[in-house]
Amino acid sequence: MKRFHVHVGVTDLNTSIGFYSALFGAAPSVRKEDYAKWMLDDPRINFAISTRSGRAGLDHLGLQAENSDELAGIEMQLKRASNDVLEQKNSTCCYAASDKYWVQDPAGIPWEAFHTLGSVPVFAEETASGQSACCSPALEKTHCC
Repeated sequence: MKRFHVHVGVTDLNTSIGFYSALFGAAPSVRKEDYAKWMLDDPRINFAISTRSGRAGLDHLGLQAENSDELAGIEMQLKRASNDVLEQKNSTCCYAASDKYWVQDPAGIPWEAFHTLGSVPVFAEETASGQSACCSPALEKTHCC
């Protein structure tokens, strides 16, 4: 079953963790010095916040797949929605290794579809081109990490 994903940029992580913990009635399941994530079942959402983008507000939206077959189905939906789908296999982002796809909706909001492969000790690694593997290069300048 897919899980909706929202990533919000914040300027004060500790204050934001307090707010969202009270709102969701739960502490984050992952907490780092620049990042926090809640994996909630009601509502079924992967809600993340970070100080990485340097600005407050919506960073990106997404769909998290439980397995590679489910991700392949989401990939097909993305390709029907957009001719510009960026594939990132075994990328490192948000303290996790994932296979993912990126698109932008007509309003310019980045959408990420991903399947998490495991946790890693860093927020993001750089690609061979020196860009963050955390986001599509086309989206990175305005929306991501």
